Amino acid sequence: MKRSTILLTLGVVIVFFVALSIAFAGGMVLSPYITGHASADTTPAQSGVATAPAATTDGDILAQYEDALTNIYETAIPSVVKITVTVKEQMPVQQQFGSPFSPFGPFGFTPPQPQERFAHGEGSGFVWDTEGHIVTNNHVVENATDVEVEFADGTTAPAKVVSTDPDADLAVIQVDLPADQLKPLPLGDSDTLKPGQLAIALGNPFGQEFSMTRGIISAVGRTIKSGTSPFSIPEVIQTDAAINPGNSGGPLLNRKGEVVGINTMILSKSGSSSGIGFAVPINIAKKVVPTLIKGEKVAHAWLGITGTTLTPDVAQYMKVPEGTKGVLVINVAHDSPADKAGLRGSDKVLKVAGDEYPLGGDVITAIDGKKITEMDDLITYLMENTKPGDTVKLTVIRENGKEETVKVKLEARPSPEDLQQQQMGK
Repeated sequence: MKRSTILLTLGVVIVFFVALSIAFAGGMVLSPYITGHASADTTPAQSGVATAPAATTDGDILAQYEDALTNIYETAIPSVVKITVTVKEQMPVQQQFGSPFSPFGPFGFTPPQPQERFAHGEGSGFVWDTEGHIVTNNHVVENATDVEVEFADGTTAPAKVVSTDPDADLAVIQVDLPADQLKPLPLGDSDTLKPGQLAIALGNPFGQEFSMTRGIISAVGRTIKSGTSPFSIPEVIQTDAAINPGNSGGPLLNRKGEVVGINTMILSKSGSSSGIGFAVPINIAKKVVPTLIKGEKVAHAWLGITGTTLTPDVAQYMKVPEGTKGVLVINVAHDSPADKAGLRGSDKVLKVAGDEYPLGGDVITAIDGKKITEMDDLITYLMENTKPGDTVKLTVIRENGKEETVKVKLEARPSPEDLQQQQMGK
């Protein structure tokens, strides 16, 4: 055999054994994570030499994954409900030509008559306790005249709206059923969520009862507008688990089957899932729902400003200290807590290359000693740490560049109508 042939053959053998060694080592490292526990085969034998871990095929991994999802579904779905609501709507008033006998003459118009119609909507919810309380979104039951729930076993029951919180887009409804027919879902801790973790949505998308979708936690700490409320919800969960119309109010679960969020809205131009869905964090629900169960309204603390995160460009134009981060106050509602405390909104606009920059307002850099780097930080702090009647200390930088401490006594949020009047200075 030629020397070159021998060397080539020897090289192939060496490469084969190196690859085999890497694959064996990789199996040793990954096996506990794939199977979920260490294999018994890793225990040293009597001879003192560790045996190789049992092989895990792709089929085994897939079967375990499917079994886990199936178990979560079968355990949780008896606690999920389909909600059907009836809403009375005012139809647009249409004027009609008069008849020959009309007092307005044959060419006149009859007085406009208000017309009503009843529309139907669907959503989702889940059992909160054995007393019949069910949690859903406010926008699912808002203005409903009749509410009915259906369970996965076919049980249906009328429900009454106990109370709602438009600012958190949460609502509690109640059914009159025996306690042994009600299975509350376990609650998780939304503060511990991280992007990449498994997320499972249960609900009734497009009327397709008791559907399950799965994805991951795409992001945490989002801030979104709350339905018809002018206020925002902080710390919202973003997921790519498919959420569609009808999923609203249903639970978002973790891999343990615990509720970590209440599915509330999607970001989509088509009206269907585009892989960006949002859920109200369960930790907000834990604070809000007990009050709603009592039939009371939730009073959220109100500062009374509209603002935006201070950008480097605006900071430069305003000549605030270099590196300043915080919230630029754009508008202060008339007679609001911020107004009474002397906070100042922007009073001028700078136009640069077609863009407009509000200038001149106070810059909030801290609240109660906690640094504020963006608007979301301020909203989150007020939601999680304050209530109406509390006094907070704001660290602000005035237009002249001087830093001051301003004390503000917070009040309860006004209604949308009252808020609009206050923002207009009435």
